[in-house]
Amino acid sequence: QVQLVESGGGSVQPGGSLRLSCAPSGSIVSVYDMGWYRQAPGKQRELVAHITSDGSTYYADSVKGRFTISRDNAKNTMDLQMNSLKPEDTAVYYCNARLGLYVGWGQGTQVTVSS
Repeated sequence: QVQLVESGGGSVQPGGSLRLSCAPSGSIVSVYDMGWYRQAPGKQRELVAHITSDGSTYYADSVKGRFTISRDNAKNTMDLQMNSLKPEDTAVYYCNARLGLYVGWGQGTQVTVSS
């Protein structure tokens, strides 16, 4: 079973930046469709950004122009660069990987945007 490990969360002031990274236990980044989800307190988990195995990307409207998802096949990592962060971006962010019927989740990393 693939394990997904997130890193890079933390606290930042509004307008700041953070970079999240997801490192799978197996060499899957080049093969799996991968993405980032987030869940704020009292809200449902939502898709933030997604990147397919062929490099196509999708962004939620709320993060378009501010977040960038990328994949490094050589390093087997998938990152989310988050710029111009807003308080409403505060949530636990989860790495996600999909291939066929397999869906994997990381343990989550907290992102807090507050002045």
